Amino acid sequence: MLTKEILQALKGYAESMKKEVTFVLQTGEHSKRDELVTFLSDIAGVSDNIKFEERDTDGVLRSSLSFLLEADGNDTGIRFSGIPAGHEFNSLVLAMLHASGGSELKIDDSLKSIVKGVSDDLHFEVFISLSCHNCPEVVQALNQFALLNPNITTEMIDGGLYQNVVEERDIQGVPSVYLNGELFANGKVDAAVLIDKLLERDPSLKDANKGESLPLQDVTVIGGGPAGVSSAIYSARKGLKVAMVADRFGGQVKDTMGIENLISVPKTTGPELVGNLAEHMKDYDITFKEHVRVEKIEKGNVKTITLSSGETIKTRSIIIATGARWKQLGIPGEQENVGNGVAYCPHCDGPFFKGKDVAVIGGGNSGIEAALDLAGIVKSVTVFEFMPELKADKVLIDQAEKRDNVTIIRNAATKEIIADNGKVAAIDYQDRETEETHRKHLSGVFVQIGLVPNSQFLTETLDLTQYGEIIVDEKCNTSEPGIFAAGDVTTVPYKQIVVSLGEGAKASLAAFEYLLTHQTEEEISEVA
Repeated sequence: MLTKEILQALKGYAESMKKEVTFVLQTGEHSKRDELVTFLSDIAGVSDNIKFEERDTDGVLRSSLSFLLEADGNDTGIRFSGIPAGHEFNSLVLAMLHASGGSELKIDDSLKSIVKGVSDDLHFEVFISLSCHNCPEVVQALNQFALLNPNITTEMIDGGLYQNVVEERDIQGVPSVYLNGELFANGKVDAAVLIDKLLERDPSLKDANKGESLPLQDVTVIGGGPAGVSSAIYSARKGLKVAMVADRFGGQVKDTMGIENLISVPKTTGPELVGNLAEHMKDYDITFKEHVRVEKIEKGNVKTITLSSGETIKTRSIIIATGARWKQLGIPGEQENVGNGVAYCPHCDGPFFKGKDVAVIGGGNSGIEAALDLAGIVKSVTVFEFMPELKADKVLIDQAEKRDNVTIIRNAATKEIIADNGKVAAIDYQDRETEETHRKHLSGVFVQIGLVPNSQFLTETLDLTQYGEIIVDEKCNTSEPGIFAAGDVTTVPYKQIVVSLGEGAKASLAAFEYLLTHQTEEEISEVA
């Protein structure tokens, strides 16, 4: 199951381990148990710092396909139910290295203080699919929470191996996070959402924040997608003091599986590109605060940014590159059924609809690409496009029309998503030409109708269009001096990765020009 190359790499990683880590597997019988035993034994075989034991844990673990991690004989609070292969293999390796002290936790100090401040006993369950590329981010974040606080335990659960639990809880999307047996978060979940929900559950945790305040920054970039990374790197190359704030590094690009139009890179994937952006940014002295959101910006010669963690950042200029998020239909039955048949990520949630009939709403590139992805998994895909013609590229339309299990309905207005016993059962749509209403019975609806700008925190700060885009000029200037904007959150047309990279560079050059010509030492001294 694990190749010689992977085992050799693990051997190298294990050399940095400072504590002995033991995989403790619950005793018992299961058809997949021999595979898991081999999997864990192979990993343990690469280093004397890694052990494998089979032991009765007295009900601590879910089943004979569950194991926990101990560090120097102490329970870390980290559990896995299933075989963490696929995208979750990295989650296991990181948990092992973090638990052993062989790798530092990748959580900002201010967020560590918040997690350490939790005094209640919290048990998280994370239902995942091994094909979900978003799930590991959630699993890895919660694993780190458990290592930071002995009151927290977390369990990764492979939904494919625990179908009885999935059916019992009516889970139809991943990641799906439960806290102490109750649904905590599902659908589009990331570490920032988890932190937000912890603070919502106990606002006093903000008082536990003991992160040190940053010195005055020359440029603070808000957003960690292509435009934000480009802005930060270009600013750092000018010798400026640069900070970046992002709730999720990579943004929407992280969810894009196929990228073939980034000039000079014939073919890549979103996760690969995000990894390359992160590696490039490491070459520069950039202070990065991840998994936090900006709550407000106070204007002035020196601006003050307030974060969701309770911290503030003083900065001479700001570049906003917060990108966009999936647009919602806004029809009855949509929000009520998110995670129960309504989904926005075909890569993450497609496997839950194997052999079933589903719909894709939207006939643009993202919609047709989703239909093609789903066609290889589900029984049938029906694409609903509001306009008389599809907006997707011809090459994608041609591929979709060749698929026997893909049907395209044009000029259709989606009216309502119908549920039965808590699960999506049908969709009502209107033929815009005849005005007749029809019902299509199906089990899932994937919404792919475009993006909406992440600018909700700026309504009282900057001039926005009626669609929420930040109004910018040719130099990325906004309505407020010293605040610039770049990428999908702005009025710049053509929401493309290559365009965002260029706009980010342009915004940083404009900010540098502003700093040279607009602020004096006397104006900066107001923060003293």
